[in-house]
Amino acid sequence: MPQLGVAMDFGTSGIRGQAVDLDSGAIQSTCISLAHPLPGANVMDHLHFALAFGAPVATRILRSAANKIARGLGIPVQQTRRLAVCGNPVQLSLFQGLDVIDLAYSGRRKLAALGVRAPDRNGVILPAGELAGLELPATCEVVIPPAIGDTVGADALAMILQSSARQTHGPTLISDYGTNVEMALCHEGRIITASAAAGPALEGQHISCGMLASPGAITDVQPLSRTCHRTTVLDKDMLPAQGPQVDLERPSPAIAAGEPIRGITGAGVVAVLYEAMQAGHVRLPQILTPDGLLHLGHEIHFDESDLIEAGKAIGAVRAGHITLCHEAGIGYGDVQTVYMAGATGTYVAPVSAQGVGLFPSRATSVIQLGNTSLKMARDLVVDMDRLSEMQAMARRLRRDHCKLASSEIFKKIYLLELAFWAEGMPMNSYRSMLARYGMEDLPDPVAPPRIRRANQPDIDVPGRLGLRLIKNIGRVACRPVPGCTACRVCVSVCPQSALTVKNDRNPPVITLDPAHCAGVSCRRCERACTEKVMHLDDFFSG
Repeated sequence: MPQLGVAMDFGTSGIRGQAVDLDSGAIQSTCISLAHPLPGANVMDHLHFALAFGAPVATRILRSAANKIARGLGIPVQQTRRLAVCGNPVQLSLFQGLDVIDLAYSGRRKLAALGVRAPDRNGVILPAGELAGLELPATCEVVIPPAIGDTVGADALAMILQSSARQTHGPTLISDYGTNVEMALCHEGRIITASAAAGPALEGQHISCGMLASPGAITDVQPLSRTCHRTTVLDKDMLPAQGPQVDLERPSPAIAAGEPIRGITGAGVVAVLYEAMQAGHVRLPQILTPDGLLHLGHEIHFDESDLIEAGKAIGAVRAGHITLCHEAGIGYGDVQTVYMAGATGTYVAPVSAQGVGLFPSRATSVIQLGNTSLKMARDLVVDMDRLSEMQAMARRLRRDHCKLASSEIFKKIYLLELAFWAEGMPMNSYRSMLARYGMEDLPDPVAPPRIRRANQPDIDVPGRLGLRLIKNIGRVACRPVPGCTACRVCVSVCPQSALTVKNDRNPPVITLDPAHCAGVSCRRCERACTEKVMHLDDFFSG
């Protein structure tokens, strides 16, 4: 009987797991969720949820989701000898059961004034028996890697250690693209790290027809003519495959055979936006097609609200990159090599990414890495000595960490990005403002970059047992709501379709799916309730 281990990547939009043979290192199977079990669309939403309802509630939800992923791997879970996890500080702290109130505030003085002491996040190996609710053998070793800072965690360490960025000649930028974009700039022996809260658009979330990277998701579109584009769609093995032809200007049945389309992932969002801008279908912040939509077949589309969501995400990334360059004393155009990690970083066409501003315009070399966070967890499962390597790297990086939330440069650049994407500010005006701030200009690209794919898919090897998708990763809550009239106004206003109401009982029963709930920052259901009896807290208390 093989000795088995489990590697898990706790991302902001979902969880990915792999079963590993500890003797050979061979991957046995892969399981991914199509949503995150905690309410909300980004790491700040998850943090706010934990603060509102208590970290133990969030911990219970995360561990329950980890159990579902482990069972979904199709292995005898009770034979698991080791579990290694990777992710950002909020996810790993909640999984470990640490308090997260210190992550909600910036600055030591503020924490001291509040009497808050940050817990130890330097990495640890624990027996599973100490993590209540985790359905693994009590003696199973749980490896939790360190964080760099309050916003940059083990996933950022992973992208640095899983690449050769430190050995690359010239200024080198590495980014893990997602809801929370971890980034690092390597230059003359320095590694400056940061984290930009880009929002969910880069993972296909909060997009009208968006979805996470999974079978049926559009990852690319390429022009065949002004009115015809060929799509690239993920197949059942998460490999990019030829999809149908579509007309961006008008709804139409998909032309020719190909993988069926279910939605648009983050890479597809970037590709659609870039191609539409190239074809003249977009003049920020408007879409100039007859109905104001970009079409990808008969039912899938991209609208102006999606454009704004994508622009905010791209703007946060570019503002972060420019800030890192400023911190390093170089210009944005000096970056020569770019590493792209994460699902979006793997599937997006680099020409499209560079064209919309997701990495510097004069970078000459692009390396696409795949899911480095999951790979790091996999390495930790097989070789726990990698934990010491991560701890040593974390200590080094803490000396040169840039907090974008308190950076005046980042704030100025991000305001310019918002004006550019959401208000249609001309690029020449943007450049004039950069000069006024004493910043380097944004140079035009000189040639397409050289591209190398370290991995064709986001997840390099699914394993002999294959890939399984879990749609319902959250623990659905059902509550009878006294005073409810079953008018379903709460259902109609929910932006994520997280609610259902059944009136075959008295009082009516409301069901909430936390994996689709927008979280405590939304509460539209509460405000819309005509009888004022809908309370989000009731679904998570107790």
